[in-house]
Amino acid sequence: MNYFITGTDTDCGKTFVTALLVRAARAAGRDVVGAKPFCCGPRDDAEILAQASGHVEPTDAINPVWMKNPAAPRACELLGEPAADVQGALAAMRGLAARHAGVFCEGVGGWLAPVSAHYTMADFAKDLGWPVIIVARDKLGALNHALLTVESVRARGLEVAGLILNKTETCNDASARTNEAILAETPGVPLLAVVGPGEAEIEFPAPLS
Repeated sequence: MNYFITGTDTDCGKTFVTALLVRAARAAGRDVVGAKPFCCGPRDDAEILAQASGHVEPTDAINPVWMKNPAAPRACELLGEPAADVQGALAAMRGLAARHAGVFCEGVGGWLAPVSAHYTMADFAKDLGWPVIIVARDKLGALNHALLTVESVRARGLEVAGLILNKTETCNDASARTNEAILAETPGVPLLAVVGPGEAEIEFPAPLS
């Protein structure tokens, strides 16, 4: 039960959702951990996932590549940091998968965020080969961003395990009132959950069991 978590854009709530999924799986008795192979800027996201995982793994195992600039890994490299260790990150994720029954691996930025020259988060996900969960922020434009991401994931031969809609703000415009219903119509892509600010826990989605 290994999954790659991507988002429709930066700050769509990937870490928040990944931590919810990890806690829900562990509450259901599954030996699951969260992971953040690449962290750029503060390491808060990795610490959140380590805590959600019950600190069964050290932060360096959950987050093997830590870059200091709050930018895409390739941008960090252009700003003078060492190039992201892609092979090391892949090996770390596979190591976690070997030690646990499941890993929820959170990407950095959006689906096509550049990791190194000519290599994106989408390439990293393809190299892992795990089903993909897409987190979409509930706002105007969410439908286009989510469906484009679904299309791009499938174009790489990967399974879309489902969508999660994250209500990051209190909003009651036309898009917020209809995004959930329209995303639920996406053929072959279950809407796994709808989450909101301050949510502490969710039921583990049955399609992921």
